[in-house]
Amino acid sequence: MLRSLLFLIVCFSFAARADDARELHLLCWTEYVPKKVIEGFSKQASARVIVENYNSNAQMLAALRAKPGYYDLIQPSGFYAETLEENGGLEAFDLGRVPNVRNLDPRLRALGKDTEGRFSVPWMAGTVGIVVNTERVHEPVRNWADVFDGSHAGRIVVVNDAREMVAWALAALDLPMTSVDDASLARVAPVLEKWLPQVRIFDSDSPSRALLSGEADLGIVWSGEAALLWQRDRKFQYVLPERGAHRFVDRLAIPQGAPHHALAEEFINYCLEPEVSALISAEYPYTNPNLAARHLLTVDQLANPASYPPGDPELPSLRNLGNTPDAVDQFVKRLRQRIGK
Repeated sequence: MLRSLLFLIVCFSFAARADDARELHLLCWTEYVPKKVIEGFSKQASARVIVENYNSNAQMLAALRAKPGYYDLIQPSGFYAETLEENGGLEAFDLGRVPNVRNLDPRLRALGKDTEGRFSVPWMAGTVGIVVNTERVHEPVRNWADVFDGSHAGRIVVVNDAREMVAWALAALDLPMTSVDDASLARVAPVLEKWLPQVRIFDSDSPSRALLSGEADLGIVWSGEAALLWQRDRKFQYVLPERGAHRFVDRLAIPQGAPHHALAEEFINYCLEPEVSALISAEYPYTNPNLAARHLLTVDQLANPASYPPGDPELPSLRNLGNTPDAVDQFVKRLRQRIGK
C-alpha cells in the first residue's frame, strides 16, 4: 500500500509539473490581445493562459517588481523594452523556435542595440495623434498646442501616459522629444501645468468612448482608437501634428526569470501567423508590422488613415535621453498632484 501511495504521489507530482509547464502568464495592455487569440492558442498548445492587464508602462514595471519570476510574456512599448533589455531585464529567445518572424517588416524588427530582434518582436505599431469631432470643432487643429489653446477646456480626453504628455510639451517648445534631462523637464513643467487642467478625462484603456459618447470633442489618442472612431463615423478625423508626430512599436518580450520560456516562444510564433495577426488587426486596427498579415486585410482596413497614414511617413520613435522612464513618470505624477489632476 505504501508503494502504491508513493507511486501515486510521484504521478501527481509529475502531473502538477506538467500542468504548470503548460501555463502561460501574460502581462499585457488592456484591450490589446483579442480573446479569440487567447482561446486559439490555448486550444492549439493545450495550455492555460492567465492574462493580467495594465494601462501604462509604469504599471507594467510595477507589476514586474511586485511579482518577479512570475510573468512569461510582457508587452512593453519600444523604449521601455529597450531599457529593460539594456539593463538585463529581458531574456533572449531562440529565433529558430520563432520562425514566423520572417513575416515581420524588417524596418520594425530591430530595436536599439537588439539589431537581430532576439529580445523582443513587434506586436503592433502606431502613432499618437489628435482626433477631432468635426461636427463640434470647426477651427483648424494642427498641433498639440491647438488642443490646449483654452477654447476646448473641459472637452478633451487624452491617453493617461506620462511620457506622451512630456513629448507633446517638448514638441510645442521646439525641443527634441528624446530629451528628458532635468533641464528639459523643468521647461516642460509650466506647459503641462497650463495644459493638463483643461483635460476632462485621462484614459489609456479606451479613450474613444469619451468621443463617441459626446463627453469630449477633441482627443489625443492611440491611432488604433482613432481608427475605430473613423470606422464608426467619418466625422472623427485623425490629425498627425505638424510638429511632434512620432511612432510607437509595442513589443512582445520575455522578462528575466520567466518560468515558461519555451511556451512564451510558442505564443509569440502563434501570434505571428498571418491569419492570427490579421485577426488582431480586425479588433485593434493599429499598423500591423506583419507584412504577410497585411495581404489578408480588406481594402477598407488598409485605407483607414489612422491605421495607415497617407504617404506612409517615416516618423521617429520616442527614446529617453537624460532620465529613466521611471524618473519621467515620477516627474509627471508630482506635477499632476500639485495641480490636482
